[in-house]
Amino acid sequence: MTAEPKAKETEQFLTGAQAIMQSLVEQGVDTIFGYPGGAIMPTYDALYDYQDRLKHILVRHEQGAGHAAQGYARMTNRAGVAMVTSGPGATNLMTPIADAMLDSTPMVCIVGQVKGNLLGTDAFQECDIIGISMPITKWNYQVVDADEIPEIIAKAFHIAEAGRPGPVLIDITRTAQTDKMTKPFHYPKEVDIISYRPRTVPKQEHVEAAAKLINAAKKPYILAGHGVLLADAQDELKEFIEKTGIPVATTLLGMSAVDADHPLYVGWPGMHGNYGANVLTNECDVLIAIGMRFDDRITGDLSTYAKQAKVIHIEIDPAEINKNVFADAPVVGDAKEALKALIPLVKQNSFPEWRAEFAKYDAIEYEKITKKDIFHDGDQIKMGEAVVMLSEKTKGEAVTVTDVGQHQMISNRYYRFKKPFSSVTSGGAGTMGFALPAAFGAKVGAPDREVVAIIGDGGFQMTLQELGTIAQSGLPVKIIILNNNFLGMVRQWQQLFFDRRYSFVELQNPDFITIAKGFGIAGHTVSDRALLSESLDTLLNSDKPYLLEIICEKEENVFPMVPAGTCVTNVILE
Repeated sequence: MTAEPKAKETEQFLTGAQAIMQSLVEQGVDTIFGYPGGAIMPTYDALYDYQDRLKHILVRHEQGAGHAAQGYARMTNRAGVAMVTSGPGATNLMTPIADAMLDSTPMVCIVGQVKGNLLGTDAFQECDIIGISMPITKWNYQVVDADEIPEIIAKAFHIAEAGRPGPVLIDITRTAQTDKMTKPFHYPKEVDIISYRPRTVPKQEHVEAAAKLINAAKKPYILAGHGVLLADAQDELKEFIEKTGIPVATTLLGMSAVDADHPLYVGWPGMHGNYGANVLTNECDVLIAIGMRFDDRITGDLSTYAKQAKVIHIEIDPAEINKNVFADAPVVGDAKEALKALIPLVKQNSFPEWRAEFAKYDAIEYEKITKKDIFHDGDQIKMGEAVVMLSEKTKGEAVTVTDVGQHQMISNRYYRFKKPFSSVTSGGAGTMGFALPAAFGAKVGAPDREVVAIIGDGGFQMTLQELGTIAQSGLPVKIIILNNNFLGMVRQWQQLFFDRRYSFVELQNPDFITIAKGFGIAGHTVSDRALLSESLDTLLNSDKPYLLEIICEKEENVFPMVPAGTCVTNVILE
């Protein structure tokens, strides 16, 4: 006689799929980038009833979902959400997950899995996505019980966003989606994981040791990385450099953390970074690294990198301390908190003679490289002049989303970033195909900002299907293809280091404008320099998505260049 009331009570409990949706609402998620399929279909069925609370954007490929979630995260500093099915749907997410891991981008990936009783049977579209994704995620977990869902999703967002951000994957069996929970839904508002409590406030004695080195320095130099933006510490960095008078360079992912026109900004170091920013790394006496990990594209040959300098390394991830470069004064903590603690302890200072050294190298770089990239007499448009013109027309306030290759290096050399969170690119993984879906995600995350994707003709063809996503949304993402009919960066390496043996790098490209129009996106091609300014105006003035193809010089090279694995002073200028 008591079974019937109990059954009625059970009917009120949420299914696992409903619990997923309710958990995302409780978490404050507003957007999901996804692609449905069999193993995730129960969750998509639940999503049907949540359309008033959760916006779902249907991408054209699961890789697009991941990169769009990355673009969204980079603009909002919140975890982007991607949702896909099992098997190939899940494996198609692996590239953006690896990209997010290397670039410390918070992302939560919800992946469908076969029914619980089929696990390990090689069922249709079954894949051990936990095993595959383990090396490239901060954390992953397979859900087999509907009751686990609220706690696991709350834990996933906490891990993705806390400390050094990164991607998290939750693999949810179809059974866990269709089964009903056996207890009332409860979403944890706070998560405390004993084994994961990243230090945000640095130890005072470590801050004081760093301040002592800074105050004694004669030629101090700051390298500011992505961690400054992730900590939202750009204001603190500005206060710090203006008090100390220390020159600052930003890494590729740290671009836009400092106003490009600030008198203390000296560019960026690395393989295609600025001349002085590289050479003077080996002349400074104190090197202050803030929120960066000394990757090989920055350091070159580690045995010759900054050996004369005392190194201060401010970093939230203790695993990065002493991994590549020994730190004389490690400061483990959030960049914002570390800078707040440092500012009262450092002296008001100025280093005019030291700053003049950077200016000397800037003058050499301008004469040998910059003038040729921007002002030249040839018939063909150069990538540099197109980017400079774009920067001037947008007053340095647009969000540029770059793919990977020559155009990426040129764009970050010549776009003068005036606002934070304005540069979105694939750094550590170097993922061709990143820019188009990431630009869309960035526009979703920052709808009031102008978003311009700058892409090479090679990378564009890797994810061009996401033109369909952009067209369906109607969001005015602006797309520039810098077309040189080559896989330009590979061609440059083959020219410089492989005796011009151009092995499979020349492209027979399609008609990009016709393809865009097939998706319902307007566009045009420009090859005449006299029409470049007018063409950029047409692009920027459009209130809809627009594609501008710029035909560029075919065999243009990107300089300066520090050959891979060599000393940072080994700079090729031309």
